Amino acid sequence: MTSCSGDACVTCGDVAVPVRITRLLAGGLAEADTGSGIEEISVALVEAGVGDTVLVHAKEAIAVIERSGS
Repeated sequence: MTSCSGDACVTCGDVAVPVRITRLLAGGLAEADTGSGIEEISVALVEAGVGDTVLVHAKEAIAVIERSGS
């Protein structure tokens, strides 16, 4: 799993970015594919599932932008 070191990680930045949920975890958390690695994010504010694409800002999913259809 990618961790924040050196430059800021993709999901920690000041810009919201789309990521794909790869695994749901306990406690409202999920693993997400950022395109440059897997990062842990919060999905507590959205109803997202594996395969969904969510918009993430500061490691928090703020919107589901595409459902996986499964």
